[in-house]
Parts: sequence; structure tokens; C-alpha cells
Amino acid sequence: MKTTELGLAGAGLVLSAFPVVAHHSFAMFDRSHTMTLEGTVREFQWSNPHASIMLAVTREGQSQLWVVEMMGPGGLARQGWTQNTLTPGMRVRLLIHPLREGGKGGQFVGAILQDGKRLGR
Repeated sequence: MKTTELGLAGAGLVLSAFPVVAHHSFAMFDRSHTMTLEGTVREFQWSNPHASIMLAVTREGQSQLWVVEMMGPGGLARQGWTQNTLTPGMRVRLLIHPLREGGKGGQFVGAILQDGKRLGR
């Protein structure tokens, strides 16, 4: 009886871990390609589970808003980021993995800040 209860408790523990492991898929990003975006930071969201950058990019004479997803604040902090690394109005160059479906977004790979400082790859 105790073995069955322990087995059920163990199975419950294992099954409860699956949502964490299956939290998020990066399949929407084309990791076989990179592209560079140059623009002005509209917003930098320092939040869990992923930080993000809203970047105004001018292409073909039109301003486009791109959303770039990053890792969480803990991982970014280990790479030298703070919640004030990017501020609205700052010019920045980003290297991203674009969305597979071609939308205006991507996954962060690296950045070159106004002062030439490089973060990421």
C-alpha cells in the first residue's frame, strides 16, 4: 500500500513538471537565419518570463514596429543587462532570428548599443 502511494505521489510530481518543461516553444523563430534591425527603442520590457524590445524600424520610408523577444531578466543580468540598458528613444542595432511566418518580430541574438557596446552574440 505504501509503495502504491509513493508511486502515485512520484507520478504526480513528474507530471506536474511537464508544464514547466513544455512552457514555450521557439519553433516560431527561424533559427537558421539571422537579420539585422536598426532603429529606435520604443519600449524595453524587463519582465518574466521573457524580456522584450519594441523597436521602431524605418524601411522603405515607412516606420514599422518590431517586437523582439529575449530571455528572462535573470539570464540577461548574467550577460550584463539591467532594466535600464535600453531606454525609449535610444538608437540600437539588433541581430535577431526572424519569425518563420515573416511578421515583424524575432528572437534576440545580439545588440550593438549607441556607445558601441556589444551585448549577446
